[in-house]
Amino acid sequence: MQHILSNIKITINEKLYVKDPETSELGRNILKKSIELIDKIGFEAFTFKKLGEQIQSNESSIYRYFENKHKLLMYLSSWYWSWMEYRIIFATANVIDPFQKLEKAIQIVTENIADDEATPYINEQLLHRIIIEEFTKTMRTKNVDDENKAGFFLVYKRVINRLVSIIEEINPDYAYSKSLASTVVESALHQQFLKQHLKTITNFSENDCSSAFFIDLVKKTIS
Repeated sequence: MQHILSNIKITINEKLYVKDPETSELGRNILKKSIELIDKIGFEAFTFKKLGEQIQSNESSIYRYFENKHKLLMYLSSWYWSWMEYRIIFATANVIDPFQKLEKAIQIVTENIADDEATPYINEQLLHRIIIEEFTKTMRTKNVDDENKAGFFLVYKRVINRLVSIIEEINPDYAYSKSLASTVVESALHQQFLKQHLKTITNFSENDCSSAFFIDLVKKTIS
């Protein structure tokens, strides 16, 4: 699957950038170094000035690609969820049994993430940590409704709706498929956060994978 994914061009909403960063060496370096810097210092402390120092370029060169750091974080989040969606698509494409499809899809959205060397300018392991820590900041803003209308969260919602469709395939009479699917995706990130920072209120240690818990939870809920 990784060989197939390495040939996929992830497409991001054009409204999130001024110039597509994947079309130039500087743009790809902006993505690479922004992931490393946000992971290191956090989104609040992250600035384009600090990023400029990392890429050894003027701050103004970053503005040629992104209007502000919020749009950059939304771009990185969209890239992550697009990558997740492709992984779900390929993992479940030839699976007939809906329960097996459910297990594979939940596994992908809940497992610990390792870097995929097929994308040298995107470190998925670091990006996953950023999503755990910072993704809610893309939505918990006063502009969320306008940004939702602009399609900024479309790919995130598609990931959830892929789970919804599998749940409804298994049990079309279950009344809360959307709420259950979105709870799994959000709770998976929350459990990742807890096992790294608030370890006394989760059953998982830092290196544990929570997939079995979520698979069991969904199966029992919709049975």
